Amino acid sequence: MVSDPAALRVYETDGLASERQMPLTVVFPREADEVVATVRACFEDEVAFVARGSGTSLSGGSVPPPGGVVIALNRMNRILRLDPDEQRAVVEPGVVNAHLSQAAAPYGLYYAPDPSSQVICTLGGNVAFNSGGAHCLKYGMTSNHVLGLRVVLPDGTVERLGGSSLEVPGPDLVGLFVGSEGLMGVAVEITVRLLPKPEAVRTLLAAYGSLQQAGEAVAAVVESGLLPAAMEIMDRLAIEAAEAAVHANYPKGAGALLIVELDGPRDEVESDFVRLHELIRRSGATEVRVASDDAERLKIWKGRKGAFSAVGRLSPAYLVQDGVVPRTRLGEALCEIEQLAAAAGLRVANVFHAGDGNLHPLILYDGRRHGERERAEELAAAILRVCIRQGGSITGEHGVGLEKRQFLGEMFAEDDLRAMARLRREMDPLGIANRGKMFPPGFEEAGEAGRALLPSAAAG
Repeated sequence: MVSDPAALRVYETDGLASERQMPLTVVFPREADEVVATVRACFEDEVAFVARGSGTSLSGGSVPPPGGVVIALNRMNRILRLDPDEQRAVVEPGVVNAHLSQAAAPYGLYYAPDPSSQVICTLGGNVAFNSGGAHCLKYGMTSNHVLGLRVVLPDGTVERLGGSSLEVPGPDLVGLFVGSEGLMGVAVEITVRLLPKPEAVRTLLAAYGSLQQAGEAVAAVVESGLLPAAMEIMDRLAIEAAEAAVHANYPKGAGALLIVELDGPRDEVESDFVRLHELIRRSGATEVRVASDDAERLKIWKGRKGAFSAVGRLSPAYLVQDGVVPRTRLGEALCEIEQLAAAAGLRVANVFHAGDGNLHPLILYDGRRHGERERAEELAAAILRVCIRQGGSITGEHGVGLEKRQFLGEMFAEDDLRAMARLRREMDPLGIANRGKMFPPGFEEAGEAGRALLPSAAAG
């Protein structure tokens, strides 16, 4: 347990550094029973708490609640069981995402969800935010890979949800818990499925003069019926940043890069790759490269996965936004973002999962300049409203957290939000589990009075 003010500062924020809140204390359980004891003590004293892994949340999801306790789960980092025959693993929440694939590799297996932060983010956090990653286009999000959970509910009760197989009788309680952003308790044991490593992988990098051309190439790939494992786009600013940081040897002068990866049985991959290569060649690409071995493939991905942090070389500060648009409207959305950025007088670097329409505009700003941070936040809000207007979502994989809770009422109808809040109160009548996250300000705590905070109620 930590209560020294200097030590507590380490835990006052997460990946969304603009939101800060000093915790009351931080506890470091090594066993599930210690999590249970902490949660029960919080329940008895009506003290809010938040479970935290590596603190990589980009939406403020693991910022402490005011006067709250942080349950730091990094020491619960054991792989409890790895069964190659059943292709299953049982892990504690503090296991780092990439470590599970490393442990499974000798058996020819891996864990598919691969957030860009996979070398540091933990599986408990992945469960809380239903994290995605570059290869979720083909393999799905965290929710598609979690079979069972042992959870500590907000009153300290321990429950098992799901099981060890894909089909479990009864309602999908695992599906309810995964992505609930810590509002329904703490996962202390996670059962996941592992996948056989693909027999073959082919990775292609294409350079384009503009973002629009790269977006049109994505649409052409989708229309062709091919299903790549991943399709990622980086714009000129993101390329510049990644090159400076990682030296991935990306094509010089490109306005945008498209990375496409196929995987699966060798014959199928080779056949599809011939079609993909021809399609990309005809899409207006100024240069096309094919990774000849694993080293070249990893170098391509190192640039893409390091792009977020690399953008720090271009600006003293930046906001990472996370929204989704239908793939057919990618070009329209990117054009709107460009116009909004120009109007705000700010630069935006785009790095995104093009295959599933998940945008990650990085808004560069200098907080030392008067009003620039506020303009960056206004631009981020405008981009999310573009996503909503185009029939998309305010989050693809980062969650709502603190950052986007004011937009929930713009995306969902009042009845939808009230149903969510009722469910939350059933699971956590005191509202102590990650209090203040996801729901619009005041809605969760105010109950029926929260209706007044919803846009439709305000308009009426």
